Amino acid sequence: MRKTNSLAVIITSLFLLFNLAGISQELNTPGINSILYTGTGNNQPLVVGLGGSEGGNAWASDYWKKTRDSFIEKGYAFLAIGYFNAKGAPDTLNKIAIDKVHDAILTAIKNPKINKKKIAIVGGSRGGDLALLLASYYSDISCVVAIVPSNVAFPGHTMHFSTSAWSFKGKELPFVPLSEEAVPPLMKGNLRATFEIMMKDTIAAKKAAIPVEKIRGSVLLLSATKDEICPSTPMCEKMMERLAERKFRYIYKHIPVEGKHAEPLKHFDEIFAFLDTNFFKK
Repeated sequence: MRKTNSLAVIITSLFLLFNLAGISQELNTPGINSILYTGTGNNQPLVVGLGGSEGGNAWASDYWKKTRDSFIEKGYAFLAIGYFNAKGAPDTLNKIAIDKVHDAILTAIKNPKINKKKIAIVGGSRGGDLALLLASYYSDISCVVAIVPSNVAFPGHTMHFSTSAWSFKGKELPFVPLSEEAVPPLMKGNLRATFEIMMKDTIAAKKAAIPVEKIRGSVLLLSATKDEICPSTPMCEKMMERLAERKFRYIYKHIPVEGKHAEPLKHFDEIFAFLDTNFFKK
């Protein structure tokens, strides 16, 4: 009798562990590395995770496993996407096709456990830019969380910085070019100064601005007040102003976090709270 009880406890424990861990599946998404994590429930809202200029599929890594599992525990499905320097994806952050990223999302929502009408994107740094771009182009995305993003598109990471980081249906998106004045700080590794000088080109910045007012859902921006990579707080403030000027009808919020570029990544409590109120329960 004791052995039977012990076996039952083991089986129950394994079942609960399986429920907690969920199921992971690598999807067939040409040009994009996609791994889908689902829990055991039905009608799961989908959160799409996008890493930054580090490349690879950051959200599928062990480093982000605890946060990723937290999404599953809270009832979300989670799609980790690698859009460059990842298996099956381009080697370089250059002319990345945002339509292919969206195609990967469409593949993920074919899963019967996912609520096709609830898609949110969480992106950091360049992934924050991509998240905002995707949501501004595709109306099926109903929530965006952009962490230390830019308000404009920038060049791809090529030797000459002469092409856009992003493309749509084969056409490069407008971007703010690298000026001669910005080269010396770039060579010295002063990235923030590089971006600040580039943004002096107001004509290019206007053309390259991400049309955040076209987003059809709630928006959360997190910036770093002492960002050493890019002026993320002023850039987020510009997007807030743009949304206000265009009378954006959805919830939008900016949280400036005291600290450097990576500091907002320590504040997922704010992100979970925003998603819970403005996406999950909505």
